[in-house]
Amino acid sequence: MARNKNKHGSPQQTASPDELMAAIITRMEDCPNAEALNDDVIMPFILALEKVCEARGYLMNIYGERSNIAVTTPDDAETIYHLVEEYLDAATEN
Repeated sequence: MARNKNKHGSPQQTASPDELMAAIITRMEDCPNAEALNDDVIMPFILALEKVCEARGYLMNIYGERSNIAVTTPDDAETIYHLVEEYLDAATEN
């Protein structure tokens, strides 16, 4: 992977989406248990998402059952939250 500088002048790795996915999968497979997976992969990824979203004025909403992530403006977040809740409530009733 080539190294470039980002807009802040810090070095960063550049990779294709497939290379990034493969690297994440490798790191996930290297985790011996759920705690390590959470600490070494999931939390750093979520924190990176939060940082980028916050810097851009977006709000990241993570919903349930099998993972749904919606990145929205703060103005749309509550409306989307209620839509998802209504959908999930209806799905459990059926």
